[in-house]
Amino acid sequence: MPAYVIVTADVLDEEAALAYASVAQRSVLSHDGRYLVAGPTPEPVEGTWDSSRFLVTEFPDMDRIRQWYDSPEYRRAMEIREGKIRVGMLFVEGSAPEGFSLPA
Repeated sequence: MPAYVIVTADVLDEEAALAYASVAQRSVLSHDGRYLVAGPTPEPVEGTWDSSRFLVTEFPDMDRIRQWYDSPEYRRAMEIREGKIRVGMLFVEGSAPEGFSLPA
């Protein structure tokens, strides 16, 4: 079942962000991930939003996400962004729309 990484980010250092993006992208692709959404300007329509960038990446399953996140390649990316990009990250397991239901 597909699984997703959802990221919010605030860039404090554009040069570091470019270096991070290059290393992170290679690590994602080497773990069978693919970018679905990458936007520098999310447009909040309800609630509050305090991040300037948003990213959704799809992986084949949750195990592959964990392998990617724990990989030496991605650890290098995290070192590059340390103190230069504020990141919020969620791992979310996907489900077919017919499996989705709201609580009663």
